Amino acid sequence: MKENEKISTAVSWNWLCVLVVILVSTNLRSPITAVGPVLGQISEDLQLNTFQSSLLTAIPLFMFASCSVAVSRYSHIQGMHRFLLFGLVILSAGIILRVWGNIPMLFTGSFLIGLGICVGNVVTPGYIKTNFPKQIGLMTGIFAVAMNLTAAFASGFSLRLGTWTGLEWRGSLGVWVILALLSLLAVFFDGLSGRKVITITENKQAANGIGHIFRSRLAWYISLFMGIQSLVYYSLISWLPNVLVDYGMPSKDTGWLLFLIQIAMIPIMFIGPILANRMKDQRLMASLVAIGMLGSIFIFWHYKLQGIYVAAILLGLSNGLSFSLSILFFTLRARSTANAIKISGMAQSVGYLIAAFGPPVFGKLHEIDATWNSSFYFLAGSILLLLFAGWKAGEDRYVTED
Repeated sequence: MKENEKISTAVSWNWLCVLVVILVSTNLRSPITAVGPVLGQISEDLQLNTFQSSLLTAIPLFMFASCSVAVSRYSHIQGMHRFLLFGLVILSAGIILRVWGNIPMLFTGSFLIGLGICVGNVVTPGYIKTNFPKQIGLMTGIFAVAMNLTAAFASGFSLRLGTWTGLEWRGSLGVWVILALLSLLAVFFDGLSGRKVITITENKQAANGIGHIFRSRLAWYISLFMGIQSLVYYSLISWLPNVLVDYGMPSKDTGWLLFLIQIAMIPIMFIGPILANRMKDQRLMASLVAIGMLGSIFIFWHYKLQGIYVAAILLGLSNGLSFSLSILFFTLRARSTANAIKISGMAQSVGYLIAAFGPPVFGKLHEIDATWNSSFYFLAGSILLLLFAGWKAGEDRYVTED
């Protein structure tokens, strides 16, 4: 009987771990993707200029860049559960402050949102490797799908959420605190499981880890791949509604195109990691990512609204695969949980520093060239670099001190 009780308890906690992965992931993009469709409302209400508007997306990315390494280091000391709780508390506070009603709180909230999401970004891959060592591909797929599904609803329903709540953009952005609080509860109860061995193991792995990870060429390739695919994604999530309006699309329909992009990402985000985990290496998948992104950029640039839905689906498929592949690299290229968190910390620090320049540069190029052509040339050049980094990151080897 006692043995059966132990098995039953283990199974229940395992399902709670799955719930933690799903709920935490729902918070890692939606607070950012909800901004694009209501950016015009925010700018008009608070009298923001183009640069200030760009910062609403760029600030969280700069926080990812500046804090990811520190998060990966101190998560070993404090433990994953405690750090996830900290991140979700900060995220909840940031969502509330961002809709407080004035410019200082708007940007303060954006900083806190960036920090809270950063914790989840870095720690969750290590959480998956620790709790699901034999289901890494499957759980990475679930993680990516849950993240992107909520991001899709955040994009597609952002304007409508503002209308339904009667609070305009404040309702659109503030409603996401509900998911943050639910995630907080799940992580809290998971922390009551008493799995002390995990923390001890993490600390031992941290002491015997790869050390100076920034000396690893493979870690740099993973970081570049992570960064450039994020640059493409956040540049288009931030500015595509404006591009489409200039092309002649009604502003009320732009959020639905972002929704279509996000929905197109979901199947490949789930299937991609499972297939990639079974491959000897992932260079073919990295090549498909670059081809798909270049194809979608070409359609946006050349055909404009005529091929807009084809471009959106192609972009969704290629970006969905690129993101899930990036997350999978953190675990496939590591020999331990501690190393996975360190790779995750470096890749997201360097990667999001690269990505943070995407929206401002894309927008600035539009000020120079009103046709948006220069902005799309910028993305095309970045994707060629993505192809090189992905080919190198896709090789079958582990991160070591090169």
